Amino acid sequence: IDELVNGIKDAHIIMIPGGFSSGDEPDGSAKFIVNVLKNEKVKDAIHKHLDDKKLILGICNGFQALIKSGLIPYGRIKSLTEDDLTLYKNDSYHHISTSAITRVANLNSPWTQDFEIGQLHEIMFSHGEGKLVGNNIEKFKDLCAFQYCDFEGNAISNGKFNPNGSLYAIEGMISEDGLVLGKMGHSERYGTGLYKNKTIKGIQNIFRNGVNYFKGEK
Repeated sequence: IDELVNGIKDAHIIMIPGGFSSGDEPDGSAKFIVNVLKNEKVKDAIHKHLDDKKLILGICNGFQALIKSGLIPYGRIKSLTEDDLTLYKNDSYHHISTSAITRVANLNSPWTQDFEIGQLHEIMFSHGEGKLVGNNIEKFKDLCAFQYCDFEGNAISNGKFNPNGSLYAIEGMISEDGLVLGKMGHSERYGTGLYKNKTIKGIQNIFRNGVNYFKGEK
């Protein structure tokens, strides 16, 4: 724990990646990650990290951990209630491995600062529990960063385009202060020569945006 805390103190960006464990259900790796995040020393270091206006990113199981710890939407690790957001089983009740198109819905974060509202990206997905739900989701829908959409950029619940059935078509969400971003899609899964049959070319470079935030560039 002390080594982890020291690493947090030295970091500008904390990233919690995807990764399966115990068959990825229930709650995947998130339940283990959240237990670590709730350690008092780790929690204090994370809160100091955010107080210093540094960044956190979670992808796939990392997004689950951010949701289930409270870091999204609250920007703080806290106990949650049954009304809070969570990620539930895909509508199909099966693991999905596919690509989907998403639209940029929010620029109020360093992670999205270099995009344009409505900009489209095609992202790779691989998860069993990616449906964002919650009794209070209406309260936080404006924190949506990316939405599943059709070829024309319309946010959509249709399973052909929204592979898990997330409410309000939310694929990614930021914290209230914009410093934390979580998303189900694997924006890191790009490489030369991969996905040649993609409909939309290019990459969703949230990583460059995060670095530019510290460099003071856009």
